[in-house]
Amino acid sequence: MYQQMIFVNLPVSDVDASKKFFTELGYTINPQFTTDDCACVVISDTIVAMLLGKRRYADFTTKEIADATRTSEVLLCLSAESREKVDELVDRALAAGARGSGEAVDHGSMYGRAFDDLDGHTWEVMWMDPAAVQG
Repeated sequence: MYQQMIFVNLPVSDVDASKKFFTELGYTINPQFTTDDCACVVISDTIVAMLLGKRRYADFTTKEIADATRTSEVLLCLSAESREKVDELVDRALAAGARGSGEAVDHGSMYGRAFDDLDGHTWEVMWMDPAAVQG
């Protein structure tokens, strides 16, 4: 069966700093698609973040590039297998230089926290109780 993938393209100010940040979160960099102005971050088998230096990012759009530290351009949400894994990933992000974003969300069967990466992109990390999801 075909596994559809998502490639999230994000503008970054410093490709090397962003590569270091995301590897500190436990993700890998695919060297086949990484250059001086672009980093391919493998989040899972079906999720890839392409971190593009702003000049490289501009090659793909005629629109003004948002400053994610001042405006919201996108909210990215990653699932986690447990509440503990939510805390583990967000805590690693904060230790690697991210800023916390908002308060933790705890609805019993759903738990999440968020952080802003080095360029201000907001990443939410959420866990949902499988029993609650199944209804």
